[in-house]
Amino acid sequence: MLTPLLEATSIRKDFAGVRALRGVSFELRAGEVHALVGENGAGKSTFIKTVTGAVQPDSGTLAISGQVIPHITPKISRALGIAAVYQQPSLFPDLTVAENIALALETGGLWRWIDWRKRNQTARELMQRAGGDIDPERLASTLSMPEQQLVEIAKAIGANARIIIMDEPTASLTESEVQSLFQVIHTLRSQGVGIIYISHRLEEITALADRITVLRDGETITTRPAKEVARSELIELMVGRPISTVFPKREVKLGGVAIELRGLTSHAAGVRDVSFSVRQGEILGLAGMAGSGRTQLAETIFGLTPADSGEILLSGTPVSIASPAHAIHHGVAYLPEDRRQHGVVLEMPIFANASLASLSAVSRNGLIQTRQEHARAQEYLGQLRIKATSVHTITSTLSGGNQQKVALARWLATEPKVLILDEPTQGVDVGSKAEIHSLVMDLAERGLAIVLISSELPELLGVCDRIGVMFQGKLSGFLNRDEATQPRILALAMGHA
Repeated sequence: MLTPLLEATSIRKDFAGVRALRGVSFELRAGEVHALVGENGAGKSTFIKTVTGAVQPDSGTLAISGQVIPHITPKISRALGIAAVYQQPSLFPDLTVAENIALALETGGLWRWIDWRKRNQTARELMQRAGGDIDPERLASTLSMPEQQLVEIAKAIGANARIIIMDEPTASLTESEVQSLFQVIHTLRSQGVGIIYISHRLEEITALADRITVLRDGETITTRPAKEVARSELIELMVGRPISTVFPKREVKLGGVAIELRGLTSHAAGVRDVSFSVRQGEILGLAGMAGSGRTQLAETIFGLTPADSGEILLSGTPVSIASPAHAIHHGVAYLPEDRRQHGVVLEMPIFANASLASLSAVSRNGLIQTRQEHARAQEYLGQLRIKATSVHTITSTLSGGNQQKVALARWLATEPKVLILDEPTQGVDVGSKAEIHSLVMDLAERGLAIVLISSELPELLGVCDRIGVMFQGKLSGFLNRDEATQPRILALAMGHA
């Protein structure tokens, strides 16, 4: 049998008395896609940090191509051919794509001659190998999340890595971009590269991986050939209990029309002539490819890029929403896609995040009433089942799913009538995903009108009452729950009526 590219044996790690890894064992072979799955908090991130040298294990052994590495550092990890592509790209926003790639790959002193033509050509070739067509002279700050992800993959390819760790690489990608990425992965696998693939999208895991290792509570539960594990069994292995469904749809009695759009248009946002209505208790899904205008429509409704023409009616009354402040005043809340940049302030405690959009409700004479602020946050801690020791917990220490719940608490504190959720379960584990879906159902039962934007078609099909599909800034069609299927949604998303 060939020597594994990576072999971790009984890796243990404690943080301030809390055991993050309880003896994790993992093996990666050349030319293999080995999926590492588990709920947030299962130990995946800590294990990956030990492989990349960011964290030193307390015990256990790590061997690369049969050679035991007694003390691994990020520099040693890179020299051994290990590269990581994380869910949150770490590009320098004020540098170009080519410059970001060059920083990861080029060597030499600070003062040296730079062949800019060659640097741009190298970046262009690597982007093509990564499945993207991005101008190497574009600033990283102008890139979308999917484009940033592709640049990170190009950096790993350019480093000629033998072991590539992909942490939620498709979280922000469209279906066509996902397929392009899969082609890149197949090419890398054929070249003998070993890939550790981390994703909460179980359909990807079963379609792409050769083997699956499940972590739970810092322990290796099992390693199995992917073709031998059914999705339902995989979920049970991850959470340690049966989950009847990840999409717990409940029937809700609908009320009157909460929000209606009539010919809404925003040239700045690329939104054109959008009309629909959402009733109290109804969950309207919005599907579409990246760039179709889903998020831009949400930003227009919320006043981030105000409408040029058309009408917004709330409970039958026309309103003017020229800013987020106007939207909040009229009972419209918006949970954006990128929770780390726009959803929560990671450095702040839970209570401060929860009150950011409704400070007037916890203030008197311009001064925040701390006791009242803490009490309101405590209510949401219980109501949203946020796993934290107290409202004073710093938000950055929470799992992705719990950070998303804190972001949701911020907007529920404004007591909205209309709630727009943009990719609310992106990058969270299957258990947290089921909890968030259940919370969305609870909110619908309370009479909120909900607009749910998602790139995951199973999520839209499982949760929504109706699904509207965007194409080039317009609505190409609507599908009721009983007639919606993935092929029909995809057809509308590509502009076919």
